[in-house]
Amino acid sequence: MSKKNIHVVPSGNAWAVRTEGNKRVTVTAPTQAAATEAARQIAIQRQGEVFIHRPNGQIRDRNSYGNDPESSQG
Repeated sequence: MSKKNIHVVPSGNAWAVRTEGNKRVTVTAPTQAAATEAARQIAIQRQGEVFIHRPNGQIRDRNSYGNDPESSQG
């Protein structure tokens, strides 16, 4: 598990930002958009990746900020 992966996950009636491998929540936000922006800022600092989850827990989107191992030319 990489400490550079940041997850936006449902947390009761709010959304939480959690670093992969940590049990503690880094940030709690009232909306998914606010949590995603907070996660984005953390990922930019750490050159990591943000995983945005659906309310049911499935990953709906992911974005890399830094060294993207899956980047393609063109």
